[in-house]
Amino acid sequence: MRILVALGGNALLRRGQPMTAENQRANVRIAAERIREVAVNHEVVVAHGNGPQVGLLALQSTAYEEVGVYPLDVLGAESQAMIGYMLEQELGNVMPKDQQIVTMITMTVVDANDPAFDNPTKPIGPVYDKETAERLAAQKGWSVAPDGEHYRRVVASPQPRDIVEQKAIRQLIDSGVLVVCAGGGGIPCVFDKEGNLHGVEAVIDKDLAAAELAVRAGADLLVIATDVDGVYENWGTPRQRVITTLRAEDVPYLKFAAGSMGPKVRAACNFALATGKRAVIGSLEDIRGLVDGTRGTAIVADSPASTARD
Repeated sequence: MRILVALGGNALLRRGQPMTAENQRANVRIAAERIREVAVNHEVVVAHGNGPQVGLLALQSTAYEEVGVYPLDVLGAESQAMIGYMLEQELGNVMPKDQQIVTMITMTVVDANDPAFDNPTKPIGPVYDKETAERLAAQKGWSVAPDGEHYRRVVASPQPRDIVEQKAIRQLIDSGVLVVCAGGGGIPCVFDKEGNLHGVEAVIDKDLAAAELAVRAGADLLVIATDVDGVYENWGTPRQRVITTLRAEDVPYLKFAAGSMGPKVRAACNFALATGKRAVIGSLEDIRGLVDGTRGTAIVADSPASTARD
């Protein structure tokens, strides 16, 4: 089976952890061990988030005042290489020695007229308390928004329309290579009137891009790995419970948090509706169960209505 595993940013850097290379390396090592559990028996493609990392690079860029701040597309490329390097190395340390692993710097095409450019929603960088977030927003011209109990910087998150390297990625997968790609949703790019490609100031949702890539790569299963064990209804209330199966056709009538679970559910629905195959959302620690259908929330098309468990 061909599986695309989309790692959330919190699988690589836990909430509230200092953004040190040592912490990221330790978390990547754990992620590699979990991925190995299914990669030894299946074809696996790995996509990943980059919100904390690209935010850190943006902060570092603002500290060097002798030159202008580097644009987000360039910082996104840097984060792809940084995270891809760690994932490639740690996967290589736990996978069979004859398994080839390649990191592909990936560009994702978006629409220059996407309304998302006028409505920043994608969180990047570290979490702040409200007072610090508002002060930084005033100083740096940022947009900030709540993220759970904290606040984070938010930037434009246009919809992915195409994956520039999709043919090369599929060729590598077909030849047995484990590919790490579409990091952070891919580097956001647009075509100009002459047909030339240019980067734009944005960050693409990695789950939506992963779903797009999963369809184009011929994946049999999309696994969206996050820091919770599934999709909850009545989240944050005494009546919360995990949804075990969610019918993609029912999703437009349900509400999920726009900045966290909402894009994951939408991405899973996109994949299920496009392919007729299953997507699943849950904890990376339960990856075997996510693959065999015993853990997490399965998103399917043309299936029985949603069910839930306590």
